[in-house]
Amino acid sequence: MCFLQVEVLDAKTREQLCFLDKMKLNIKYLPRIFSPFSEGKLLRDDEILQNLPVGTTATMYFRDLGPQLGWTMVFLAEYIGPLLTYLLFYFRVPYIYSHRHAFTSSPHPVVTLACACHTFHYMKRLIETIFVHRFSHGTMPLRIIVRNCAYYWGFSAWLAYYINHPLYTPPSYGDLQVSYALIIFVVCELGNFSIHLTLNNLRGDGELGRRYPVPTKNPFTWLFFFVSCPNYTYEVGAWLSFSIMTQCLPVALYTLLGFIQMTIWARGKHKAYSREFKDYPSLRMAIVPLIL
Repeated sequence: MCFLQVEVLDAKTREQLCFLDKMKLNIKYLPRIFSPFSEGKLLRDDEILQNLPVGTTATMYFRDLGPQLGWTMVFLAEYIGPLLTYLLFYFRVPYIYSHRHAFTSSPHPVVTLACACHTFHYMKRLIETIFVHRFSHGTMPLRIIVRNCAYYWGFSAWLAYYINHPLYTPPSYGDLQVSYALIIFVVCELGNFSIHLTLNNLRGDGELGRRYPVPTKNPFTWLFFFVSCPNYTYEVGAWLSFSIMTQCLPVALYTLLGFIQMTIWARGKHKAYSREFKDYPSLRMAIVPLIL
């Protein structure tokens, strides 16, 4: 059995915090309550000592990241807000629109359908957060959580205000436009859920069984033949169909901003896959098949 000595220093003052002697190489090097750095690079929570480029003595640097919140609580906070906020506008609680419209309902069926789709989308996200997702990082800084919640809650209120407004006008092509958009929405939601299940099963293999995602017998996962992050592809598709269904400009803007952000995430993941796996399929793009 080989052992390693680990010196722990404060990232700012370089003051020694502790010295760990005779640590086993095959254990995770330090608990998650700290943020480990090696040569200025943040190390993952699941790193093990034997995989680090160090000799018999390793020097680790730690920095206080401030108030943190677990990722499960982060997503619950981000998704419960839009779910409840939208319903406030749908039921037209007082002081949102004029008093004579309080607690009234819209005469347009698409408004009720949009509410059902929006509620289903965020209920699905909540269920995935609790039962499906596994997170590679333990926590997120509290300041970022506040920013993210403001984004999700604010946009939800903005688009809900217009969709449920008493003066809202239905889509130009009527039921045909709504029906086709609904079909695409359902397909994309099912596809997104299928990809999340596939990624969850992949992570179940642990660090030693690490591999990149591939298509399964589920047809919704066949998008893996063409893109690295089909969960983002389906997510954008769902919001694009919701934009068509409601024919609402705020929804279209929200979809565009979401597409830009998810493209950044997808390209980062795509590059990481390409670096880590030498046999990674060259045909795959990041988020849009054959294009991006």
